[in-house]
Amino acid sequence: MSRSLLRSVLELRTPVSRLSPTPLLPIRARLMHQTSQIIEPSPVAPESIINNTAVKQPPQQTSTSTTPPPSNPVHQQPSPLSPASLDPSIGTLLPLLAAQPAHYITIHIHGRPYLVTAGDQLRLPFKMPGVVPGDVLRLNRASTLGSRDFTLRGAPYVDERLFECRAVVLGTEAEPMRVMIKKKRRCRRKRHVFSKHKYTVLRISEVKVAKLGEMEV
Repeated sequence: MSRSLLRSVLELRTPVSRLSPTPLLPIRARLMHQTSQIIEPSPVAPESIINNTAVKQPPQQTSTSTTPPPSNPVHQQPSPLSPASLDPSIGTLLPLLAAQPAHYITIHIHGRPYLVTAGDQLRLPFKMPGVVPGDVLRLNRASTLGSRDFTLRGAPYVDERLFECRAVVLGTEAEPMRVMIKKKRRCRRKRHVFSKHKYTVLRISEVKVAKLGEMEV
């Protein structure tokens, strides 16, 4: 009898266990409602958001003046550079330097100094490119300019408006052929290297000290 009673009790309880308890039904419904609200997208359309942000931006200012816009600075012609200010003592001592003849000058050609006077012949230790015999060159870089009693020194160079130094290209000279023998120790083989350098010859045609009235400013 005990087994039959147990089977009958189990058969009666099985349909009750299949149903969910009543107190849990409202809670599950409430959770489902909350999740559905979170998953739902916002009702505002993206176009309206874009329009709202565009309205918030300040309007661009429009100029109502009739004056033409400024021209592009790239197309403007550059203004000439103003001359460098000279030492006040030059105004008093430069005429005394110009009054004495036989001026000498220390010119710099490609970084090399040469002390010359008018009529000197200068042989450069290299071949100057881009010149032909008969060309007249103005040498505008000098460190000293002087006469017998006065000397004008630059820092590092003298202003090019204070003097004029011109040179005439006479031509190009070539040295005799050089032969250098190169040999290594414990090696019977010798190698001969030939070299023949060319030099440009200049003649200083003019060394002139400028006057204050003739200076270009």
